[in-house]
Amino acid sequence: MSDPIEPFDRAARRRARDRAAADFARFAFLKDALAADLAERLAELGSSFPRVLDLGSHDGRLAALLPESEMVAADAGFRFAKTARGVMCDEDRLPFAPHSFDAVLSAASLHGVNDLPGALVQIRQVLRPGGVFLAAFVGGASLAALRARLLAAEMSRYDGVSPRFLPMVDPREAPGLLQRAGFVEPVVDVHQQVVRYRSAASMLVDARGMGEGNVLLARSRKPLSRADAAAFHIAAEAAAEADGRHPLQLEIVTMTGRAPPLK
Repeated sequence: MSDPIEPFDRAARRRARDRAAADFARFAFLKDALAADLAERLAELGSSFPRVLDLGSHDGRLAALLPESEMVAADAGFRFAKTARGVMCDEDRLPFAPHSFDAVLSAASLHGVNDLPGALVQIRQVLRPGGVFLAAFVGGASLAALRARLLAAEMSRYDGVSPRFLPMVDPREAPGLLQRAGFVEPVVDVHQQVVRYRSAASMLVDARGMGEGNVLLARSRKPLSRADAAAFHIAAEAAAEADGRHPLQLEIVTMTGRAPPLK
Protein backbone atom coordinates (compact mmCIF):
# COMPACT_ATOMS: atom_id res chain seq x y z
CA MET A 1 0.00 0.00 0.00
CA SER A 2 1.23 3.52 -0.76
CA ASP A 3 1.49 6.06 2.02
CA PRO A 4 -1.15 8.75 1.24
CA ILE A 5 1.39 11.50 1.93
CA GLU A 6 3.75 10.19 -0.75
CA PRO A 7 3.74 12.23 -3.98
CA PHE A 8 4.08 9.23 -6.32
CA ASP A 9 1.93 6.17 -6.89
CA ARG A 10 4.43 3.32 -6.60
CA ALA A 11 2.23 0.81 -8.45
CA ALA A 12 1.58 3.23 -11.32
CA ARG A 13 5.31 3.93 -11.61
CA ARG A 14 6.03 0.19 -11.86
CA ARG A 15 3.38 -0.22 -14.54
CA ALA A 16 4.79 2.69 -16.55
CA ARG A 17 8.28 1.18 -16.44
CA ASP A 18 6.97 -2.28 -17.32
CA ARG A 19 5.15 -0.90 -20.37
CA ALA A 20 8.35 0.78 -21.55
CA ALA A 21 10.68 -2.17 -21.04
CA ALA A 22 10.12 -4.03 -24.32
CA ASP A 23 11.00 -1.08 -26.58
CA PHE A 24 13.15 1.03 -24.28
CA ALA A 25 16.20 1.12 -26.56
CA ARG A 26 14.32 3.38 -29.00
CA PHE A 27 13.82 6.01 -26.30
CA ALA A 28 16.99 5.69 -24.24
CA PHE A 29 18.84 8.77 -25.54
CA LEU A 30 18.58 10.65 -22.23
CA LYS A 31 19.44 7.57 -20.19
CA ASP A 32 22.46 6.96 -22.41
CA ALA A 33 23.70 10.54 -22.10
CA LEU A 34 23.40 10.58 -18.31
CA ALA A 35 24.87 7.09 -17.90
CA ALA A 36 27.88 8.00 -20.07
CA ASP A 37 28.47 11.14 -18.02
CA LEU A 38 28.35 9.21 -14.73
CA ALA A 39 30.71 6.53 -16.05
CA GLU A 40 33.16 9.22 -17.16
CA ARG A 41 32.99 10.96 -13.78
CA LEU A 42 33.61 7.66 -12.01
CA ALA A 43 36.64 6.95 -14.20
CA GLU A 44 38.06 10.40 -13.42
CA LEU A 45 38.21 9.50 -9.73
CA GLY A 46 41.10 7.17 -10.58
CA SER A 47 40.13 4.37 -8.20
CA SER A 48 38.91 0.86 -8.84
CA PHE A 49 35.30 0.01 -8.03
CA PRO A 50 34.98 -3.78 -7.93
CA ARG A 51 31.25 -3.86 -7.08
CA VAL A 52 28.80 -1.24 -8.32
CA LEU A 53 25.05 -0.83 -7.77
CA ASP A 54 23.16 0.46 -10.83
CA LEU A 55 20.17 2.00 -9.07
CA GLY A 56 17.21 2.62 -11.36
CA SER A 57 18.91 0.49 -13.96
CA HIS A 58 16.20 0.37 -16.63
CA ASP A 59 17.45 -2.39 -18.97
CA GLY A 60 20.94 -2.46 -17.47
CA ARG A 61 22.76 -0.60 -20.24
CA LEU A 62 25.10 1.16 -17.80
CA ALA A 63 26.92 -2.15 -17.25
CA ALA A 64 28.43 -1.97 -20.75
CA LEU A 65 30.22 1.25 -19.74
CA LEU A 66 31.83 -0.33 -16.65
CA PRO A 67 33.11 -3.70 -17.89
CA GLU A 68 35.72 -4.05 -15.13
CA SER A 69 33.16 -3.85 -12.31
CA GLU A 70 30.72 -6.41 -11.02
CA MET A 71 27.40 -4.70 -11.67
CA VAL A 72 24.27 -5.28 -9.60
CA ALA A 73 21.12 -3.86 -11.21
CA ALA A 74 18.07 -2.65 -9.29
CA ASP A 75 14.91 -1.17 -10.78
CA ALA A 76 11.40 -0.36 -9.62
CA GLY A 77 9.95 -2.12 -12.67
CA PHE A 78 9.74 -5.92 -12.78
CA ARG A 79 10.47 -6.20 -16.50
CA PHE A 80 13.43 -3.85 -16.39
CA ALA A 81 14.86 -5.72 -13.40
CA LYS A 82 14.37 -9.03 -15.19
CA THR A 83 16.03 -7.76 -18.39
CA ALA A 84 19.01 -6.47 -16.39
CA ARG A 85 19.11 -9.69 -14.33
CA GLY A 86 18.79 -7.62 -11.23
CA VAL A 87 16.54 -6.92 -8.27
CA MET A 88 13.16 -5.23 -8.32
CA CYS A 89 12.96 -2.58 -5.60
CA ASP A 90 12.15 1.07 -5.14
CA GLU A 91 15.13 3.37 -4.74
CA ASP A 92 13.98 4.29 -1.22
CA ARG A 93 13.45 0.65 -0.17
CA LEU A 94 16.80 -1.02 -0.75
CA PRO A 95 17.16 -4.73 0.17
CA PHE A 96 20.97 -4.75 0.30
CA ALA A 97 23.22 -5.27 3.31
CA PRO A 98 25.31 -2.42 4.69
CA HIS A 99 28.70 -1.88 3.05
CA SER A 100 27.79 -3.99 -0.02
CA PHE A 101 29.11 -1.71 -2.79
CA ASP A 102 32.13 0.34 -3.73
CA ALA A 103 29.98 2.73 -5.77
CA VAL A 104 26.31 3.46 -6.39
CA LEU A 105 25.34 5.06 -9.71
CA SER A 106 21.87 6.20 -10.69
CA ALA A 107 21.05 7.61 -14.13
CA ALA A 108 17.65 9.14 -14.92
CA SER A 109 15.65 7.65 -12.05
CA LEU A 110 15.84 9.58 -8.77
CA HIS A 111 13.39 12.26 -9.97
CA GLY A 112 10.59 9.73 -9.38
CA VAL A 113 11.45 8.65 -5.83
CA ASN A 114 8.93 9.23 -3.06
CA ASP A 115 11.42 9.63 -0.22
CA LEU A 116 14.62 11.08 -1.67
CA PRO A 117 16.18 11.92 1.73
CA GLY A 118 15.47 8.36 2.88
CA ALA A 119 16.86 6.94 -0.36
CA LEU A 120 20.09 8.91 0.10
CA VAL A 121 20.50 7.59 3.65
CA GLN A 122 20.03 4.02 2.44
CA ILE A 123 22.46 4.55 -0.45
CA ARG A 124 25.10 5.82 1.97
CA GLN A 125 24.50 2.80 4.20
CA VAL A 126 25.03 0.24 1.42
CA LEU A 127 28.31 1.90 0.40
CA ARG A 128 31.56 0.71 1.83
CA PRO A 129 33.59 3.33 3.76
CA GLY A 130 34.93 5.81 1.22
CA GLY A 131 32.54 4.51 -1.46
CA VAL A 132 31.24 6.85 -4.14
CA PHE A 133 27.69 7.90 -4.99
CA LEU A 134 26.91 9.48 -8.37
CA ALA A 135 23.44 10.33 -9.64
CA ALA A 136 22.03 12.37 -12.51
CA PHE A 137 18.35 13.11 -12.95
CA VAL A 138 15.89 15.69 -14.27
CA GLY A 139 15.15 18.45 -11.77
CA GLY A 140 15.21 22.16 -11.12
CA ALA A 141 13.30 24.29 -13.62
CA SER A 142 12.76 21.51 -16.16
CA LEU A 143 9.65 21.91 -18.33
CA ALA A 144 8.95 25.31 -16.75
CA ALA A 145 7.62 26.93 -19.93
CA LEU A 146 5.39 23.98 -20.79
CA ARG A 147 4.10 23.77 -17.22
CA ALA A 148 3.16 27.46 -17.23
CA ARG A 149 1.34 27.30 -20.57
CA LEU A 150 -0.60 24.15 -19.69
CA LEU A 151 -1.56 25.59 -16.30
CA ALA A 152 -2.84 28.75 -17.95
CA ALA A 153 -4.82 26.72 -20.50
CA GLU A 154 -6.48 24.64 -17.79
CA MET A 155 -7.20 27.58 -15.52
CA SER A 156 -9.04 29.31 -18.36
CA ARG A 157 -11.48 26.38 -18.52
CA TYR A 158 -11.72 25.05 -14.98
CA ASP A 159 -11.87 26.28 -11.40
CA GLY A 160 -8.83 24.12 -10.68
CA VAL A 161 -6.32 21.87 -12.36
CA SER A 162 -5.35 18.20 -12.12
CA PRO A 163 -1.74 17.55 -11.02
CA ARG A 164 0.15 16.49 -14.15
CA PHE A 165 3.85 17.28 -13.64
CA LEU A 166 6.19 15.64 -11.18
CA PRO A 167 7.64 17.85 -8.43
CA MET A 168 11.28 18.67 -9.18
CA VAL A 169 14.26 18.64 -6.84
CA ASP A 170 15.65 22.14 -6.28
CA PRO A 171 19.41 21.97 -7.00
CA ARG A 172 20.02 24.53 -4.26
CA GLU A 173 18.71 22.05 -1.69
CA ALA A 174 20.64 19.06 -3.03
CA PRO A 175 23.96 19.67 -1.19
CA GLY A 176 22.06 19.83 2.09
CA LEU A 177 20.27 16.57 1.29
CA LEU A 178 23.61 14.84 0.74
CA GLN A 179 25.08 16.24 3.94
CA ARG A 180 22.06 15.26 6.03
CA ALA A 181 22.25 11.74 4.60
CA GLY A 182 25.78 11.46 5.93
CA PHE A 183 27.82 11.94 2.74
CA VAL A 184 31.12 13.78 2.79
CA GLU A 185 32.59 15.87 -0.03
CA PRO A 186 29.15 16.61 -1.52
CA VAL A 187 29.12 18.22 -4.94
CA VAL A 188 26.05 19.21 -6.98
CA ASP A 189 26.11 20.69 -10.45
CA VAL A 190 23.43 21.54 -12.98
CA HIS A 191 23.51 21.75 -16.74
CA GLN A 192 20.86 22.63 -19.28
CA GLN A 193 19.77 20.24 -21.99
CA VAL A 194 17.25 21.08 -24.72
CA VAL A 195 15.44 18.37 -26.68
CA ARG A 196 13.69 19.59 -29.81
CA TYR A 197 10.63 17.70 -31.08
CA ARG A 198 8.78 17.71 -34.38
CA SER A 199 5.41 17.87 -32.61
CA ALA A 200 3.75 17.95 -29.23
CA ALA A 201 2.54 14.40 -29.78
CA SER A 202 6.10 13.15 -30.17
CA MET A 203 6.92 14.55 -26.72
CA LEU A 204 4.26 12.30 -25.21
CA VAL A 205 5.45 9.29 -27.19
CA ASP A 206 8.99 9.78 -25.87
CA ALA A 207 7.82 10.23 -22.29
CA ARG A 208 5.89 6.96 -22.38
CA GLY A 209 8.76 5.21 -24.14
CA MET A 210 11.12 6.28 -21.35
CA GLY A 211 8.77 4.83 -18.74
CA GLU A 212 7.65 8.25 -17.58
CA GLY A 213 4.19 9.73 -17.29
CA ASN A 214 1.79 11.06 -14.71
CA VAL A 215 2.28 8.76 -11.73
CA LEU A 216 1.31 11.32 -9.10
CA LEU A 217 -0.82 9.87 -6.34
CA ALA A 218 -3.14 12.91 -6.56
CA ARG A 219 -3.63 12.64 -10.33
CA SER A 220 -7.08 12.34 -11.83
CA ARG A 221 -7.94 8.72 -12.65
CA LYS A 222 -10.18 9.81 -15.52
CA PRO A 223 -8.84 9.36 -19.05
CA LEU A 224 -7.46 12.51 -20.63
CA SER A 225 -10.38 14.27 -22.27
CA ARG A 226 -10.28 15.66 -25.79
CA ALA A 227 -10.46 19.15 -24.36
CA ASP A 228 -7.48 18.49 -22.07
CA ALA A 229 -5.50 16.94 -24.92
CA ALA A 230 -6.30 19.96 -27.07
CA ALA A 231 -5.15 22.28 -24.26
CA PHE A 232 -1.83 20.46 -24.08
CA HIS A 233 -1.28 20.74 -27.81
CA ILE A 234 -2.23 24.43 -27.82
CA ALA A 235 0.18 25.07 -24.94
CA ALA A 236 2.96 23.20 -26.73
CA GLU A 237 2.29 24.94 -30.07
CA ALA A 238 2.60 28.31 -28.34
CA ALA A 239 6.18 27.40 -27.44
CA ALA A 240 7.15 26.21 -30.92
CA GLU A 241 10.17 27.83 -32.56
CA ALA A 242 10.20 29.49 -35.97
CA ASP A 243 11.06 26.20 -37.70
CA GLY A 244 8.09 24.49 -36.06
CA ARG A 245 10.20 22.48 -33.63
CA HIS A 246 9.11 22.17 -30.01
CA PRO A 247 11.92 22.76 -27.49
CA LEU A 248 11.75 20.87 -24.21
CA GLN A 249 14.08 22.47 -21.66
CA LEU A 250 15.58 20.17 -19.06
CA GLU A 251 17.82 20.86 -16.09
CA ILE A 252 20.01 17.89 -15.29
CA VAL A 253 21.02 17.71 -11.64
CA THR A 254 24.14 15.67 -10.87
CA MET A 255 24.95 14.66 -7.30
CA THR A 256 28.28 13.36 -6.06
CA GLY A 257 29.17 12.24 -2.56
CA ARG A 258 31.31 9.80 -0.62
CA ALA A 259 30.50 7.57 2.29
CA PRO A 260 32.64 8.59 5.29
CA PRO A 261 35.97 6.73 5.46
CA LEU A 262 36.89 4.54 8.40
CA LYS A 263 38.36 6.53 11.26
